[in-house]
Amino acid sequence: MRLEVLDRIRSRPWGFALLLTVALFIANQLARSSFAAWGSWPANLADLAPFALAAMATTPAVLSGAGGIDISIGPLLNLVSVLVVGILIPDGLGSVWIDVPIAIALGALVGAINGVLVGIFRFQAVLGTLCVLFVLTGVGLAILPEPTAGTVGWLTSLGNKVGPVPGGLILILIPIVVWAALGRTSFKRSLYSVGGDDLAAYSAGVNVAAVRIVAYTLGGIFAALAGIALAAATQSADPNQATQYTLPAIAAVAIGGTSLLGGRGSLFGSILGAAIMFMLQTLLDSLNVSSNWLQVAYGVILIGALVLGHYLSAGPGRSSGSVPVSATPTPGQAPSVSDPLEVPAR
Repeated sequence: MRLEVLDRIRSRPWGFALLLTVALFIANQLARSSFAAWGSWPANLADLAPFALAAMATTPAVLSGAGGIDISIGPLLNLVSVLVVGILIPDGLGSVWIDVPIAIALGALVGAINGVLVGIFRFQAVLGTLCVLFVLTGVGLAILPEPTAGTVGWLTSLGNKVGPVPGGLILILIPIVVWAALGRTSFKRSLYSVGGDDLAAYSAGVNVAAVRIVAYTLGGIFAALAGIALAAATQSADPNQATQYTLPAIAAVAIGGTSLLGGRGSLFGSILGAAIMFMLQTLLDSLNVSSNWLQVAYGVILIGALVLGHYLSAGPGRSSGSVPVSATPTPGQAPSVSDPLEVPAR
């Protein structure tokens, strides 16, 4: 019975994050009765969106394996925010049909560069994306040396509601729809295969370099959406906050049950991890706890998530340092990890 329960948990590594999300939601409601009020949802979702999108942007690279942690996500989303608020809007390009495609194109370009560095030139992911991090941070400071505020119709609406729908919800749903659509292709199966065992995937005919380039490009696109979400939530841009979302995004991915070794995890878990980070912050604010303790709380939860993930990965019949066999599906097989956002290929 105990082994059956553990197997169920292993097949849904986001289960711990889901329980913690529910617990923090209840705690926030008890600490501030207006937290879950209908009128609070647009603001809450607008504040959650940058966290959630940054975590989703980090996920594809992590799933691709080879230590695929993209630390340029934070500077990229911040650069998009700076670009929109500091250049596009002041120069009279304040249209959603101009600004969003430019932002997405920038995100895709930066992501593709990261993918080429990792997939073709075989840079270690942290090293390759660190180089890009420095470039993006410098470009952001060159564009906008000082923080500035700038509002425009579509950006203001996106930070609140677009018609009856909260703008933050729209932005969060875009990557979810894209990820679900990819479930109808062979890409996600290849991504899990490459992340679980790239040599086996290569031997089976998977183009490992191409899969990793697409994974990083996808992360860049999601990061661009995160930058738009940040600009909408704050109605401003601050070039000095380039790395603000980098470590929280990685922590959210790990808390959501995605293995930092690659090949195991889900976008759904990353969203839950981001919700945990966001609600932990709002709970401490509601309790008037010093923000200095926020990093401590992040660290404690992250350690707990990593310990739990290690325990679940190193169950009976597994060595403690190995990637679970279930995380390395062969091409043509659906990933064995249960992903609520997975749409089986036809």
